Amino acid sequence: MNGQSAGHHEDRVQAAVNSDGAAKSALVASWQRSSKLHRLDPAERKSPKRLSDAELRRASQKMEPLQMAAQSALDRLHLAVGGVGCCVLLANRDGVPVDRRGADCDDDTFEEWGLWPGSIWSEESEGTNGIGTCLAERRALTIHRDQHFYARNTLLSCTTAPIYDHEGNLAAALDVSSCRADLTEAFTNLISMAVTDAARKIEAENFRRAFPRARVFLLPQTISGLGGLIAIDSDDLVVGATRSARIALGISQESLTRSLAAMDVLSGAEGMEGSLDRAERAALQRALAHTSGNISAAAEALGISRATLHRKLKRFELRRSH
Repeated sequence: MNGQSAGHHEDRVQAAVNSDGAAKSALVASWQRSSKLHRLDPAERKSPKRLSDAELRRASQKMEPLQMAAQSALDRLHLAVGGVGCCVLLANRDGVPVDRRGADCDDDTFEEWGLWPGSIWSEESEGTNGIGTCLAERRALTIHRDQHFYARNTLLSCTTAPIYDHEGNLAAALDVSSCRADLTEAFTNLISMAVTDAARKIEAENFRRAFPRARVFLLPQTISGLGGLIAIDSDDLVVGATRSARIALGISQESLTRSLAAMDVLSGAEGMEGSLDRAERAALQRALAHTSGNISAAAEALGISRATLHRKLKRFELRRSH
C-alpha cells in the first residue's frame, strides 16, 4: 500500500470511529474497540508482536489435546487452499497461532506478514483482524483487505471460525489467510465454508477424544441449525455435550455433574429420541455382528456390562446371532 492509499485508509477508519456507525456495523464496532478500548493507531507500522520461543512452547503445550485432534483437519484444509496462495493457522484463545500449514514457496512472505506461529493476533494487539475479531465476537467471519484496522494489514484477507472445547468453552480460532490481490469474493465464500466445516470437525474429534469410553451421538439439526454431539455412558447418563448441543438442549456444565438421564435430556429435542434409538440399535447390531454373537465380547467392545447389554437387547428385541 502506498502512502496516499494508506493515509486514505487511516482517515476512513478515524471517521468511522468518530461516527455512531457501531450500532449498525459490526466492522465499525470493532474499529471503535481497536481505537477507543485498546488505544491503537491505524497508522502504526510495527510488525505484529511475537512470543519468545519458550512462551510459544508453553502456549502450544496448553493447546496440545486440541492441537492433536486438529491435525487431520488442518492437513485437509491446507490441501484445499494451500495451492492458491493461502496459509492455514490454528490460534489459541489469546490469538496466538500455535500450528500452521503453508506452501514452502510462500513461507517467507507469510512470516514477514506475521502469519506465523508465535505472532500475537488478538484484537487488543492488532486491532480488527480475522483471528482477533473472531475471538472477540465469537463468530465466524472474514476480514478482507481494507476492513483491517491497521493500514499495514490491508493487503491481507483472513477468514476465521471459532473452535469450542469439549466443555463448550471458546478454545481456539481456525484461520485461512491470503495476501493475493486477485482473491475473489466467490472464492472467499468457498474458503469460509471450508474453514467453518473444518472447525466443526476439529470440535467433533476433540470431543470424541475427551470421552473415549462413552457413546457419542449426533443431534439432528433443527430450523435454528443447531446440532452438536452428546456423550452417553454405560448407564445411559449424559456425561458430555458440545456447545451447540448445550444450547439446543439447555445443558449447563453444572447440570452435567448431576445424573442426567439421556432420555430425559433428549425428550425435548426434535426427532432426537427416535434417532438415538436407531443409532443405539445399530451400534448393538454391529457389536454383535463383529463378535459373532459373543455377549461378553460385545459388551466389552461397547464399554458396558453384560447385564446392561442383555437389558438393551431385550429392549430392542434383538437376538444374538449364532
